[in-house]
Amino acid sequence: MTRAVPAYQQIKAYLLNAIADGTWKTGEPISSEKQLAVQFAVARMTISRALWELSLEGVVNRVKGVGTFVAVPRCQSMRLEIMNIEDEIEQRGNRFLAKVLSLGFSDNAIALEEDCLRLGASKANRFHSRIVYYENASPVQYEDRFVHSDLFPDYVKQDFTRETPNRYMSRVRPFENTDCRVLTRKPTNAIRRQLRMTADEPCLLVWRRNWIGSDVASCAMLWHPASRFRLTSGCGQDSGGVRRNAITTSQRGSPQRTARPGPEP
Repeated sequence: MTRAVPAYQQIKAYLLNAIADGTWKTGEPISSEKQLAVQFAVARMTISRALWELSLEGVVNRVKGVGTFVAVPRCQSMRLEIMNIEDEIEQRGNRFLAKVLSLGFSDNAIALEEDCLRLGASKANRFHSRIVYYENASPVQYEDRFVHSDLFPDYVKQDFTRETPNRYMSRVRPFENTDCRVLTRKPTNAIRRQLRMTADEPCLLVWRRNWIGSDVASCAMLWHPASRFRLTSGCGQDSGGVRRNAITTSQRGSPQRTARPGPEP
């Protein structure tokens, strides 16, 4: 049986077509959430979801209390393969180690930024794991992850010192779509202690949400010590004259590695 296209995706497609055909031009405001909700006979939350995703993709700019505007087109970017951290470390010729701090059912109602969970399952059926990853003897990433237990019922039975959660889930039931943002954040004291950070050191935070169909399968916040992690980018032209972006990551003191073009995880 073919799964019906979620309402927010239909609305998102409508908005993209309207922008493409010039109904709304660069810099112009589009219809308000209230107007779109009435037009499509859906809840404003559904409209908000469609607009939020378009904002993440750089199609629109949302100004609180003012409205939503068509964004200036960005240069065309290639999709980048987000590698498994174990592969990254081993490609640098270093030793990978994982330490599981906790693994079980979610014991509270924590919602990560912008209510990114939306897992569908009840709070009691959300798995929650905390894992620290080491490069040689140095901690380089703190992973705080929530997982939809209906999609991955055996998640808590896994030995994540032998296989990372991302690799396990990709092997068992590959993700169909991924949202990913890179932020700077001040870590909690617990995270700072695990990553052996100084009191005033910030973190590079990779916020990552994985989808299977219309369900959020996994949502993770990946914390990296700023003093031990670097993210750089460049923009150039390919042989066809198209401007494309490249992103390079490395642990400080290790050779830089340019991310390879490839499908989304």
